[in-house]
Amino acid sequence: MPASLHLDLVPLLPELVLTVAALLLLVLGAARERVRAAGIVAPLTVLALLVAAALAGVLDRTPQTLLGGHFRFDAMAAFLKVLVFLGVAASLLLGSSYVEDERIDRFELPLLALFSALGMGLMVSAESLLGLYMALELQSLPLYVMAAFQRDQLRSTEAGLKYFVLGALASGMLLYGCSLIYGFTGTLSFTTLAQSFGPGSPAGVPTGAVVGLVFVIAGLAFKLAAVPFHMWTPDVYEGAPTSVTAFLAAAPKVAAVGLTLRLLMGPMADWVGQWQQVVALVALASMVLGALAGLVQTNIKRLMAYSGIANVGFALVGVAAGTREGVEAALVYVAIYLAMTLGAFGCILAMRRQGTYVERIDELAGLSTRQPLLAAALAIFMFSLAGIPPLAGFFGKYFVFFAAVKAGLVWLAIAGVLASVVAAYYYLRIVKLAYFDPPAEPFEPPSGPGLRLVTGLAAILVAGFVVLPGPLFDAAAGAAASLGPPAPTAPVR
Repeated sequence: MPASLHLDLVPLLPELVLTVAALLLLVLGAARERVRAAGIVAPLTVLALLVAAALAGVLDRTPQTLLGGHFRFDAMAAFLKVLVFLGVAASLLLGSSYVEDERIDRFELPLLALFSALGMGLMVSAESLLGLYMALELQSLPLYVMAAFQRDQLRSTEAGLKYFVLGALASGMLLYGCSLIYGFTGTLSFTTLAQSFGPGSPAGVPTGAVVGLVFVIAGLAFKLAAVPFHMWTPDVYEGAPTSVTAFLAAAPKVAAVGLTLRLLMGPMADWVGQWQQVVALVALASMVLGALAGLVQTNIKRLMAYSGIANVGFALVGVAAGTREGVEAALVYVAIYLAMTLGAFGCILAMRRQGTYVERIDELAGLSTRQPLLAAALAIFMFSLAGIPPLAGFFGKYFVFFAAVKAGLVWLAIAGVLASVVAAYYYLRIVKLAYFDPPAEPFEPPSGPGLRLVTGLAAILVAGFVVLPGPLFDAAAGAAASLGPPAPTAPVR
């Protein structure tokens, strides 16, 4: 057996915990009655995710590769895994009362989320094109099923079908790009790519590999819901169960941004001249379309879809900078985005009237007179998404724009500021409805403790970020500094 296979699996402890938990809970769920199993599997899934997040946070962050050089654990992987696993756990807590009310509390739903979280954890540790593709598919396949989980509703099955068909197309593009890079460079390993095709390479970057990289970026743009590969997002967000939409909008975006950073700022860091313009244009198009298309939305889930597209554009501004400051800014932004999005969907999941969940934006009219705490939380998240100081969203946007200006992308930063101003209209419109319009029929009080807990914590984090921003900035700086060639290992070919 090759010596490279005798590996220390300690850095993979978070993924091993999730794998063992998923298999055990699958057997437990199948052995018990469906309804009773759901009430047991869901909390145990949340517990497994919290344990995995804790392990990722305490493991030694010295960069090291494992599994034959296909995966890497370092400070950046640890940072993103903590965010992803906490985000998945929070989304499950948010949706606990929704799945009961809508009678979709089957044990398979949290298990699918658990397998998807496992894929996300491997995504942010990918150290080869093969590891990248396998992790991305493990993350994506459960999401297709989750989107279509309400099989008796046409819009849910339609959402799942659209997501699957377009996702398969994107996976094909990504795999084709990987094959081109491999064909023109002769390696799958990020380490070998970084060492063999850097600025000191006599042959330079092969043209075919650059074409392959464009296809890979296109595949990742689909996972990010970035323009022009965003077409699935509004329909899937609206058609999927709202608890699943909250899941789709949060953790997968963080993992996809992490994977994009891992690829572009790792082995492709010296290729910045080839990919920077592509990423900058994707960021620009995402910000502009997300800002403009959101202006005419009447369904709040579709509004959040376009908001997500715009926010991905803001995060990609940091990626496009192609500098360590840009990486740090993008990591800070996705962390803040995770809290804002989970909190906003907590408020959406509280929109329940006469036993029915409502989705029209005008249903929020006069919310402050009936449920002042819910209205206050909603206002915090909307102001933060709009980038209004001193809330967390302002600092996220400020640092990605600052990184872009420092990298010479002044035009991109100006476009981002203008897009933020336009998008602020639809965020502020929601606040105006909640505080200044005549009251509509009141919502039922939120029934789930998980919903109240996650929404309340998110509001505290977003509003109180200005008081103690240091820990997040320090963690993001350490994560950004860890991007670079790892210790030499046997190359993957």
